[in-house]
Amino acid sequence: MIFGLLGRHLPHSYSLAIHACFGNYPYSLFEIEPSQLEDFLTNHSFDGLNVTIPYKKDVISYLSALSPEAERLGAVNTIIRKNGMLIGHNTDYFGFQSMLQQADFHVAGKKILVLGSGGASNTVVAVLREQGANPVVISRNGQNHYGNLHIHRDASGIVNTTPVGMYPDTLVSPVNLDIFPALEAVLDVIYNPARTKLLLDAESRGIRTENGLWMLLAQAKESSEWFTGRSIRDSLLAETYEKLRRKTENIVLIGMPGCGKTTTATHLAKALNRKMVDLDEEVIRMAGCSIPEIFANQGEAVFRSLETAVLSQYGKESGLVIATGGGSVTRPENYAHIHQNGTVFWLTRDLTKLPTEGRPLSQPGKLEAMYAARKPLYDTFSDHIISNDGSIEQTVSEILSYYTV
Repeated sequence: MIFGLLGRHLPHSYSLAIHACFGNYPYSLFEIEPSQLEDFLTNHSFDGLNVTIPYKKDVISYLSALSPEAERLGAVNTIIRKNGMLIGHNTDYFGFQSMLQQADFHVAGKKILVLGSGGASNTVVAVLREQGANPVVISRNGQNHYGNLHIHRDASGIVNTTPVGMYPDTLVSPVNLDIFPALEAVLDVIYNPARTKLLLDAESRGIRTENGLWMLLAQAKESSEWFTGRSIRDSLLAETYEKLRRKTENIVLIGMPGCGKTTTATHLAKALNRKMVDLDEEVIRMAGCSIPEIFANQGEAVFRSLETAVLSQYGKESGLVIATGGGSVTRPENYAHIHQNGTVFWLTRDLTKLPTEGRPLSQPGKLEAMYAARKPLYDTFSDHIISNDGSIEQTVSEILSYYTV
């Protein structure tokens, strides 16, 4: 049996890992140009396909029949070959239903802004209407657009179905949440990064959020059931969600200079078979000289700018172990770079154990003042606090405990 994902550009797809969890069947990625679509669907041998951008509508003309959901939405994301015929289904519908449930967001009687007017928007609107909501589609043109958002100040929720903020063009948002004082929840169908700028902005305001990973997995679960003809237990969806979330998010270590971030990151990367990135080393590589030389010749401001540039590069990647510089928390903009795809661990260590040689800001008399200034920043940036006063094995074991499903 042959199954796979049909799309145009699929270098960062999670589908291989997802379907490996849901079924014991071969699954491949089929990157096809639009000019090749007819030949692929007509002549290629396959038993079932998932369909993604930009072909969810284009495939319909090559299919023999559509499920009621696919016909109603005018979009197909799952194709099954049955008795020689190609049948189109839409499992995104179930995916978004499940996403709403996971977010514990009850939409009946509420105005929900749906950003975007493409295929994903149609699915979201259909589900919202079915559940008694009042969805309002916001597009670049038409009656409701990004220039008159102020008339929807009473919106209770926002669902982003646009690619704005998606990897690799992260940390941009389609809207300013200050316009909407009544928001209860913000959902984004994007799953990479884990926290788009839109979701980070919502989190900072204490608003409930949900990214698109659960929707992705839920629609894949139903697709897999169509592929195999077998039901998949609901608990496997939750297990796969936790497994994939932890696997794809970065582990980011913050803390005072000399607290052991690089050593801990090296051991973690080895234990988890991940790539380790030392941001200080990356700054040195970018600058072409040592950190003391950067401070002496160009000043701390230049070093911090280089540090932010490196964070912007690696923070949006997935599945890394990142050791940050001790002062990375001193720039507020670094919070988004670190958190968009990361779980952040603050490594603490007794100040008397911190080395000072070769560290321009850690000289005697300055260390205590530095810690007093940075402590509240480490606290704000961190998700978990880990003591590194014991053995490296103890520290690594404690962090790894968060990655055991």
